[in-house]
Amino acid sequence: MKGLVASDPDHLQDFCVADKTSRINGNGYPCKNAVSVTEVDFFFGGLANSAVINNLVGSVITTANVEKIPGLNTLGVSLARIDYQPDGLNPPHTHPRASKIIFVLDGELDVGFITTANKLISKSIKKRRHFCVPEGLVHYQKNNGVKPASVIAGFNSQFPGTQSIATTLFTSTALVPDHVLTKGLHIGTKGVEKMRNKLAPKKT
Repeated sequence: MKGLVASDPDHLQDFCVADKTSRINGNGYPCKNAVSVTEVDFFFGGLANSAVINNLVGSVITTANVEKIPGLNTLGVSLARIDYQPDGLNPPHTHPRASKIIFVLDGELDVGFITTANKLISKSIKKRRHFCVPEGLVHYQKNNGVKPASVIAGFNSQFPGTQSIATTLFTSTALVPDHVLTKGLHIGTKGVEKMRNKLAPKKT
């Protein structure tokens, strides 16, 4: 029996800086004219400092993906920084287009993901330690210390996407029907209403 080997095609040019002004819609951005490419297209300083945290879960995510760094277009990599208050949580969520590796800058975190066999894989990790999460699986991080914590997360996608489980279920547009949530989650309509009120974006 013959084996089959497959891989992504090689790049045919040095880079394809995202042209975010283009009206062409596709899987990713079209390339900016190479003549107008500068070092600015490959630089982002937004991960250097911790973010201000002012929300109920006690964490803030700062992304460094193709939306922030046009030079990442077609390269299949991106980063994010996540800052946590003491007891702060990055709630259960998924990245539908990427695996993830976390590197702890400061603090100590409880991290984990849930397999499709419904098994929790979890560990407490400290400063300068790593933890990886396979693509698409539900996962979380929680600061288990009394001091703030920070991590850098790496992804094998220029735009990994994020779906927060609770927010996705209770604040989608249009709303998931009540009868789907009550039957699927074994809660009453009052429970659905309560969750929607808690998770609704704050009006400014």
